[in-house]
Amino acid sequence: MRILLKLSGEALAGPSGKGFDEPTVRTVAQQIAEIVSKGTQVGVVIGGGNFWRGRSSENIDRTKADQIGMMATVMNAIYVSEICRSVGLKTDIFTPFSIGAFTELFSKDKANEAFKDGHVVFFAGGTGHPYFSTDTGVVLRAVEVDADRILLAKAIDGVYDSDPKKNPDAKKYDSLTIDEVIANNLQVVDMTASILARDNKMPMDVFSLNEENSIVNTLYGTFNGTRVTV
Repeated sequence: MRILLKLSGEALAGPSGKGFDEPTVRTVAQQIAEIVSKGTQVGVVIGGGNFWRGRSSENIDRTKADQIGMMATVMNAIYVSEICRSVGLKTDIFTPFSIGAFTELFSKDKANEAFKDGHVVFFAGGTGHPYFSTDTGVVLRAVEVDADRILLAKAIDGVYDSDPKKNPDAKKYDSLTIDEVIANNLQVVDMTASILARDNKMPMDVFSLNEENSIVNTLYGTFNGTRVTV
C-alpha cells in the first residue's frame, strides 16, 4: 500500500499554533515508522500555516504571499524529515522548484525509486504555483505517484455539516462520497482539490492528529474520522 499523509502546519505546532512542537512531531514520526515497518509506503505533504497564511495578508501581492507560503512548507518538510531520521527512517524531500542542495527537484521516477527503497518521501513547495493550496498539492502528488489513498490529519476529528466550533449541533459524517463533499461545499479540501480527487478516484480519510496513535489506527485499527469515498 502507498499512502499520502497530509499534515497541517498548525497541528504540528501544538498548543501555541506557531513554529514546531517537537513532542507532537516526534509522535508523528514514530507512527510513520510503525507504518513503514509494516510495509506501507508513505509520502508526506505538510501545510505552512504554523508560519504563514498568504491569503490572510491584505498588504502583499497574492503571488508573493503564496510564494512565502510555499517556502514555509519547505521549512516544515525539512524539520519533520529530520525528526523522522532521528527515529531511524530514511527520507527524501522533493520540491517542484530548485532550492540548491536542500531538496531534490520533483520527478515521478525518482519519487517512485525512493518509495521502493523504503524511504519516507516528502513533497514540499505545493504545486510550485500561486493560487493553489497544499490541498491541491497533496491530491496532485497522490495521483501522480499512484497512491492508494490520502490520509488528512487535521486539528478536527472528521467532516461536519457545519463548523463545530461555531455550531454545537454540527453533525459529523462517518462516511460520504466526494460528490457529496463537492455538492455541499463541505471543505474537506478546497474545491480544486476535491474535483481533482473525484476525477481521479482518489479516496481520503479525515481524522484528528491529536487522537492517540491516530495515523496508525486510521490504517490498521479503529478509525474515528470520516471516510470520503469515490
